[in-house]
Amino acid sequence: MTKCTISITLVGCLALSGCQSAATSQGGRSSEFGCIAGTVGGAVVGGLVGATIGSGTGQLWAVGGGATLGAAGGNALTCN
Repeated sequence: MTKCTISITLVGCLALSGCQSAATSQGGRSSEFGCIAGTVGGAVVGGLVGATIGSGTGQLWAVGGGATLGAAGGNALTCN
């Protein structure tokens, strides 16, 4: 992946996160969407960051680890 592609993807994810409404205290559908969006968004960003590291099998491990850590971080930030 080129740096331009990664930059465009990260800016797109940031723009989409701005569209997310604040979680409600009622625990309704919007908070469930926020939790899922945070987890998936974190996995995507983590995978992209991992793709910039290493080469060959090491890069594959970096993408998997980045996606896993990104999903955990996104989940922790957006889910109650």
